[in-house]
Amino acid sequence: MTGAQENPNMSDLTALNPEDRADLVNALKNKLQDLTGKHSVVLENLSPNVRKRVEVLREVQTQHDELEAKFNEERAALEAKYQKLYQPLYTKRYEIVTGVVDVEVDKSEKSAADQEEGEAAVEKGVPDFWLTAMKNNEVLAEEITERDEGALKYLKDIKWSRIEEPKGFKLEFFFDTNPYFKNSVLTKVYHMIDEDDPILEKAIGTEIEWYPGKSLTEKILKKKPKKGSKNVKPITKTEQCESFFNFFSPPQVPEDEEDIDEDAAEDLQNLMEQDYEIGSTIREKIIPHAVSWFTGEAAEDDEFELDGEEEDDDDDDEEDEDDEGEEEDEDEDDEDDGKTKKKQPFGTRKKTGRAAAVEGEKPPECKQQ
Repeated sequence: MTGAQENPNMSDLTALNPEDRADLVNALKNKLQDLTGKHSVVLENLSPNVRKRVEVLREVQTQHDELEAKFNEERAALEAKYQKLYQPLYTKRYEIVTGVVDVEVDKSEKSAADQEEGEAAVEKGVPDFWLTAMKNNEVLAEEITERDEGALKYLKDIKWSRIEEPKGFKLEFFFDTNPYFKNSVLTKVYHMIDEDDPILEKAIGTEIEWYPGKSLTEKILKKKPKKGSKNVKPITKTEQCESFFNFFSPPQVPEDEEDIDEDAAEDLQNLMEQDYEIGSTIREKIIPHAVSWFTGEAAEDDEFELDGEEEDDDDDDEEDEDDEGEEEDEDEDDEDDGKTKKKQPFGTRKKTGRAAAVEGEKPPECKQQ
């Protein structure tokens, strides 16, 4: 087997031939036996009375795990049941937003301006519904540039569905005919190793068919040739830039993990986590509560929750500062004794937002093409 197969990756299982799959299964069995051996050593070092208590505790844990598995199974079934019940409501929302179905307005509620413009001038549906809803969410607002807004005005619906093989979920973005790209539907699929944890295996996005000169994910730089140069044509260079539509080109894990160093692997992990955060936000917040995000009510509720979390963080920071002060005192005491200790960093937090994935390496925002 190759080095990549000696360190098995769950995403490679379907690509293995029968011989390699058998080798992989044996390798996993050996690892399990090693772990079992370690557990046995722990138990052997306990006194007979304590060992018996731990064995009973393990039985209790097994019962708990069985109940938890049943809970996850029933939760998935319940979620599927209510997803079906939500669909008629999502359909009604779509019809009103796009103007397929109109809502009668009492003449007494119409403003003087509306009456002057006449019925022919009244806008259909709810313009910029999904764009506004997404921009009111802090996570998504960081991803949407000013240039993206022109294309996102054509977004008429977003749906999500669960997929079974492999486990995961799919997001679908439905667009009206527009001057930016040919696709009527853009999709993003998340494959999960463990959906309850959750552990992301990989993400796959639609390849966007941009019209010539309309790509929002890259910009074209033109540089004039040097004086005296035989080449009179300007030199053109294409660069990637910030755009919400980069969401459909998710970070990819190399086939051989040995191809990337530790720092690059950490950056990739951060990018994958942030990409998943965006997808989860759309699935769990925007789609089910789109109207509240459009009006801004959901954003206010979100800020209230964040304020509570920040207060908790402030308390944690104060505790960390106290701990740092105590460690500094200990370090000074050690120095007096002729000893030195290496201080460990405190309060390290994971940054949110795709821009924080690689510090100082933010792709440029496209101003023009």
